[in-house]
Amino acid sequence: MNDNIPGGIILFGATGGIGSATARRLVRAGRSVLLAARNQEKLDQVAQELGAPAVIVNADDSGSIEAAFASCANQFGSVSGAVNCFGSLLLKPAHLTTDADWQQTLTTHLFSSFAIVRAAAKTMRQGGGAIVLISSAAARIGLANHEAIAAAKAGIQGLALSAAATYASKGIRINTVAPGLVRTPLTEKIWSAPASESASAQMHALGRLGEPDEVASLICWLLSPEQTWVTGQIFGIDGGLGTIAPRPRSSV
Repeated sequence: MNDNIPGGIILFGATGGIGSATARRLVRAGRSVLLAARNQEKLDQVAQELGAPAVIVNADDSGSIEAAFASCANQFGSVSGAVNCFGSLLLKPAHLTTDADWQQTLTTHLFSSFAIVRAAAKTMRQGGGAIVLISSAAARIGLANHEAIAAAKAGIQGLALSAAATYASKGIRINTVAPGLVRTPLTEKIWSAPASESASAQMHALGRLGEPDEVASLICWLLSPEQTWVTGQIFGIDGGLGTIAPRPRSSV
């Protein structure tokens, strides 16, 4: 990636662990980035750090998502990429999940992803571009108490595959990144206690949690115009959680 690449990238959820790591990588690579998030104070902090423009966007407001695309096009001439890092974490069994819990989880993840794909398709139809959505290893492997979040993330995978087929002829590439447990502020309640961190790490075949910058590296790779033959893919970046049974450490 270099600063000769036209168009801007909209990074939704730019204040989170993965979102901010992605923003830093993109800015370092000379890409034009519009930061989008719902918390004004956190957004101002990231924008000031990176010297990048920013807009307030709510995951449940498709109008604000479309406005972000218009803003990006106005500032940078066109939109060449979009990433959805909006996130929430609900860990409850189905019988304890309220309608409000369920709706909030679907809205934050699946509704926002659909709205971003829809707005991006309208904006990128002439010049093409890349969209990266965030799923989860929980959409591939059954994890207890993940019913709502797993359903939302599986929906994102289905959305991405169908949209990739729909818009391939327009040069719009759509891919999905599916992380395992990544060490971010959002997941801190899972890994903050040493015993919980150890148990979580042992669920991953590589024996550790992921770091935000590792996921950000894959996202930036997918946004690169060098990857013009990559679309409709679901990339697991999960320490093996979604596909490999961990081997007991004593037997290694």
